[in-house]
This record gives sequence, C-alpha cells and structure tokens, in this order.
Amino acid sequence: MGLIADAKNIRSKDPAARNLLEVILLYPGFHILVNHRIAHWLYRHGHFFLARWVSQRGRHRTGIEIHPGATIGPGLFIDHGMGIVIGETAEIGANCTLYHQVTLGGTGKDVGKRHPTIGNNVLIGAGATILGPVYIGDNTRIAAGSVVLRCMPANVTAAGVPASIVRMNGERVVPSDDLNQQDIPDVLSAHLAKLDERLAALESRATASEASENREID
Repeated sequence: MGLIADAKNIRSKDPAARNLLEVILLYPGFHILVNHRIAHWLYRHGHFFLARWVSQRGRHRTGIEIHPGATIGPGLFIDHGMGIVIGETAEIGANCTLYHQVTLGGTGKDVGKRHPTIGNNVLIGAGATILGPVYIGDNTRIAAGSVVLRCMPANVTAAGVPASIVRMNGERVVPSDDLNQQDIPDVLSAHLAKLDERLAALESRATASEASENREID
C-alpha cells in the first residue's frame, strides 16, 4: 500500500476528514507514516543515526514517537495520535487502528524481541499500554486505558488493569456492554461482584453451621 492509499484509508475511517487533501496536508497520523517509511528504510540499510534523526523530527512535529526499527503494515490509522510510543522491535499488522496515548513498549527485562507484535485488524483504544514481546491476535480489541501484559488470542475484546478477556468470538465472557470507546467493560467490578457472591455463600454456610452446633448443645 502506497502513501496515497494510506491517505485514502485514513479518509475512509475518520468521519471528521472532509477530503483527501486535508488528510495529506493536515493529519499528523499521515505525516508520521511518511516520516516512518523514510526512517525505516534508513534503519534497514544501516544508517542508524540518520534514521533516528528523521524519526525524532517526526516526533517533534507530530507528538508521535515511532522507533525507526518498528515494522508497520499497510493501512495503519492513527487517530489524533498525540503521545503514541512504538518501540524498536514492535510489529503492527495490516489495517490496525491506534488512538492517542497508546504505548507499545518494553518491560525493561527482555532482550532481543522486546516489544509487542500486533496482528491484523486490531483496534487499540486511547491510553492503552501493551508491554513486552506479547502477541495480540487478529481482529482483537483492546479497551481504552487497559494494560496488556500477556498474549491475547484472535477475535477477543480485552479490558482492565491488567487486561482480561471480556469477549471472545462475539460472546460475553463477563457481563459487559459492547466496547464502543465510551462504555468500557468494568472487569474489576465483575471480579469484585463474584467475590461478594462467594463471601455471602461462605457466611451463609458459617451461620448455618453455627446454628446447627447450637442446637446440638441445647
């Protein structure tokens, strides 16, 4: 996919974009893709200093930091983009969407492959953080504000800190609303509700046992 195709892809996905020229001239998500293609080419050909120089210029212009070593597939849509950080060994598949303040980072303890691998058609919500050499399967959604520290299979929705699967193949794993960037499934509340149910059951059993013991004594 060429740069014009990238621009058309952004135009088709962003309802605020009025025309293709607006995307090409004014959209930082498009500008950083142009910048990264140059930086990545320099990086692959061993021009590491120049690659970092180009990538840092792009960072200052757009607020989006993509290491020149990162591999980005066709059709990436970066919506707004301010605060996005993508590490050196990160890989992003085709037709993915990233919202602002997404981090594809490392844990600080891994060597070699240190950053996430994102499959095709993945959506990562605003403020989500994915750390380490984890794999996110195709068609998966990561809810806004989530922290992902382990691999996620394809066709799931994950939410929470740390992230848990709340939907799989369209079916709810815990009671929740559809992910729509507004109603994020509250994984913690669901777990707390389950703990409350277990605690109530234990208390009921304890009360029944105590009553039985009192009857035997009488």
